Amino acid sequence: MKRMKKIFITALMTTALVGLAAQDADQILETVDKNMSSKNRIFESDMVIQGRRNSRTITSVSYSVGDKQSFTEYISPAREQGTKMLKLEDKLWIYSPSTDRIIQISGHMLRQSVMGSDLSYEDMMDDRKMTEVYSATVAGHEEIDGRDTYVLDLTAKVDDVAYHSQKIWVDTERYVPLKQEMFAKSGQLLKRTTLSNVQKIQGRWFPMNMVYKDMLKDGKGTEFRVNSAKFDQDIPDYIFTKAALKQ
Repeated sequence: MKRMKKIFITALMTTALVGLAAQDADQILETVDKNMSSKNRIFESDMVIQGRRNSRTITSVSYSVGDKQSFTEYISPAREQGTKMLKLEDKLWIYSPSTDRIIQISGHMLRQSVMGSDLSYEDMMDDRKMTEVYSATVAGHEEIDGRDTYVLDLTAKVDDVAYHSQKIWVDTERYVPLKQEMFAKSGQLLKRTTLSNVQKIQGRWFPMNMVYKDMLKDGKGTEFRVNSAKFDQDIPDYIFTKAALKQ
């Protein structure tokens, strides 16, 4: 009888601890979302694409409202200047000044590389909060570049997601990811992201440098450097129209 009682108490404690860990993981992820997401934002950035022999840098300015609307204009080099991308809900259009045409990217084309980078159009499309897409559990603690991190295992709770699961390392003090690994449903590692140069902007912590690596491709990856980040700005509605692509 005593043995059965002990087993019962142990089971209750285990269930409580698992529930607490899940709750803590969800709270961590919610705090990450508060840092990484915003009502709207304006970024000026450089995308450094590392090729086999050399690298090239593409400068752009991007406007986003929530996770439903975004507009990006490429400023340099001359070859890419004037190229624009518009996302509305789940639709994506690209304007090319060389052909003066607007093309919609959809279906399997979303998995294609953006300008030869390690980022796909699918990566750029999905800007939802992590708490909306994944359930989380705390897997442990690790140190990255001298920073203590929570290690979280994320599993998709929706079907329309590019990565079935993720593993992320979250700074325990600033609550921003310092590393992310994205996996297919089979468990294959598809992409790895490292984040650095964390700065406090308008009361939130945000990583200004990100390196994306497609693990199925050769090369050193693609570096994304945010030169300027502004959150909760007044962005004119006309920017998020197809007419703005040719302006």
